Amino acid sequence: MERGRTNHLRLMGAEQQALFEQVETEGAGFAFVVRSMHLDFLRPARMDDVLDVVTWPVAVKGASIMLAQEVRRGHDVLVKAEVRVAFISGGRAQPIPKSIRTLMKADLIS
Repeated sequence: MERGRTNHLRLMGAEQQALFEQVETEGAGFAFVVRSMHLDFLRPARMDDVLDVVTWPVAVKGASIMLAQEVRRGHDVLVKAEVRVAFISGGRAQPIPKSIRTLMKADLIS
């Protein structure tokens, strides 16, 4: 699921390396950290199953973004997740910079 969140950013055009470089010029280093996660396991996966992880933004609040994720095998949803990811800079939660919000298209959701 972590890879699904990373790929979601990449597919939206927000290459993580570019994000790091852009924000580094604006201030201290940063990271996105999982603050909380709620999982519903609906069906089992089996060895050698080909699974897809689908990720989409739900809401943005100052220093965090809420994402929804599903793990799917074909049309079957195996796992549903709600993930709250916090933006950390200088060891503390900080408001997500405008440059990152724009790259994540976060301003398009409430």
